[in-house]
Amino acid sequence: MPGPQPVDSAKVSLQEASRTTPLLRSSSGEVPDRIFTYLMTACGLAVLGMLVLIVYELIQGSGRSWHAFGFKFFADSNWDPVNEQFGALPFVFGTLISSLVALIIAVPLAVGTAVFTTEMCPRALRNPLSFFVELLAAIPSVIYGLWAIFVLVPLMRSYVQPFLGKTLGWTGLFTGPPYGIGMLTGSLILAVMVLPFVASISRDVFETVPPMLKESAYGMGCTTWEVVGNVVIPYTRIGVIGGMMLALGRALGETMAVTFVIGNAHKISASLIAPGTTISATIANEFTEAVGDLYTSSLIAIGLILFMITFVVLALARLMLMRLDVKAGK
Repeated sequence: MPGPQPVDSAKVSLQEASRTTPLLRSSSGEVPDRIFTYLMTACGLAVLGMLVLIVYELIQGSGRSWHAFGFKFFADSNWDPVNEQFGALPFVFGTLISSLVALIIAVPLAVGTAVFTTEMCPRALRNPLSFFVELLAAIPSVIYGLWAIFVLVPLMRSYVQPFLGKTLGWTGLFTGPPYGIGMLTGSLILAVMVLPFVASISRDVFETVPPMLKESAYGMGCTTWEVVGNVVIPYTRIGVIGGMMLALGRALGETMAVTFVIGNAHKISASLIAPGTTISATIANEFTEAVGDLYTSSLIAIGLILFMITFVVLALARLMLMRLDVKAGK
């Protein structure tokens, strides 16, 4: 007769573990895991719920204005609270132009700062320089506004705007008296405010470039300029564009600093040194003084327009990043 079969100790231990693990999981881990899942779900739904409530309040509060003016509200440039005639075109124009000019000024400076920090800066200065760049993002907006009034506006009035008027006035972009305040001044202070966002994100993504790629390029005789332009920037373009879109969203909604120096003029001008205004600056200046339901509703309506502009910009940025990601995957 066959003797007793040998017992596989590993198989027995696995069987015992399979019998005991569900008991341990159900008794000690299942309830906390469910609670954790519910809490995280509640956090996600809370953010979505706040967004829905904000949109609902904007739509409800601006209903009287849309009923009175319809889509003409977008194209009309007349803003006359006395006669209750309102149009959003000057504010939309000022918001878009000031943000785009700020981005044109800030992005080259920010990317250059990130390149210097990651590729050329001495190691002893790298961390202090990065800290001071990030410190710019922590300065309150009102401090930027005060600095712009006492430092930037006199410089623009005495030197920059007269120089631009003499040299580039023929373009039509720098005509008019040099007040110091204006669209260009507002764009400059916006550029200073969004620069640390682009610089920090660009620096972080530049540091993700594999050292082997850069060392190989240097080994082939490439210069630093060629390595940055042909290796670093193409490898990290998705992150850099993401930082640019984040900065654009920040610039679109900035209020206090721009309100100090943009001039707050309800008109459209082709000159960048002429006074202008933005949606957020108009709301900050006039909401507490709004008399009448139609006036208040119109201010809420331009707030809704600002929300739609920001949503469209971020949606287009997301779409662009997805397309770049797909191309990079191919």
